[in-house]
Amino acid sequence: MSRNRDRTGTRSSKPEVNSPPPQVLQQETSGFSFVVPTEFVELPSEGKYYPEGHPLHNTDSIEIKQMTAKEEDLLTSRTLLKKGVALERVLQNILVDRSINLDSLLVGDRNAIIVAMRVSGYGSDYNTQVTCPQCTAGQPYSFDLNSATIYHGEDKEDLEVTQNEDGTFDVPLPRTNVTVTFRLLTGTDEKRLANMVNNKNTRKTLEDNAVTTQLATMVVAVNGDSSQEAVHYFVNNVPSIDARHLRLAYRLTAPNVDLTQNFACSECDHEQDMEVPLSADFFWPDR
Repeated sequence: MSRNRDRTGTRSSKPEVNSPPPQVLQQETSGFSFVVPTEFVELPSEGKYYPEGHPLHNTDSIEIKQMTAKEEDLLTSRTLLKKGVALERVLQNILVDRSINLDSLLVGDRNAIIVAMRVSGYGSDYNTQVTCPQCTAGQPYSFDLNSATIYHGEDKEDLEVTQNEDGTFDVPLPRTNVTVTFRLLTGTDEKRLANMVNNKNTRKTLEDNAVTTQLATMVVAVNGDSSQEAVHYFVNNVPSIDARHLRLAYRLTAPNVDLTQNFACSECDHEQDMEVPLSADFFWPDR
């Protein structure tokens, strides 16, 4: 299985040739002014899966304002943290194009912005606690966020995934031989699932039905039938081998930032590739 990715593609200081020139944000107060730096972040989706009329349709990068003390205030606000909206407020603040609805961003594109925002605000060194998968010893470990890579979804062809004109995808399943149409998840989907986790009335339902909830969120149609009855029947009756195939198809299709890096245990010398853990240290490194 190929893994063609663009190295260090999460941040870009210059726009593409056909991108608009960087917007200069001018801040004026008390008789002086200064320029708030901006940067262009490469979108894993390359804008391919946004509908016509969306600000990011066929756009391969997005311009963001670098974090300031104001954004740090938002990240440390007890009220916003309690409501679970601190990061959302910061993301909305740093988007230069105010016409972009944050909830409409694909998950992989949001992740690219989050990584770039963290690097510009606190640097590329990410120091956190890691548990060794081999000996279970906990230890401090440092990851380099500039080593993140961009995955555009090249490997979806391995499972015969085909893209439709409306940005959805079709994949044939091996056991039932049905063709499932699925879509990529957005910020709206993430927020809905997060609300279910935070809501004590729905948390247990989500925990007990994690697989079917995931499938119901991404499946659009089964053999061309997009009715709720067809999708509901499929989600609750699909054989496990087909469900696993569909989840793999989604993972290979969804553009994203790959934070997988090499981990070497200081206790037992075990080495393996590990996905960078996004703990509280990610945005609160001084805690």
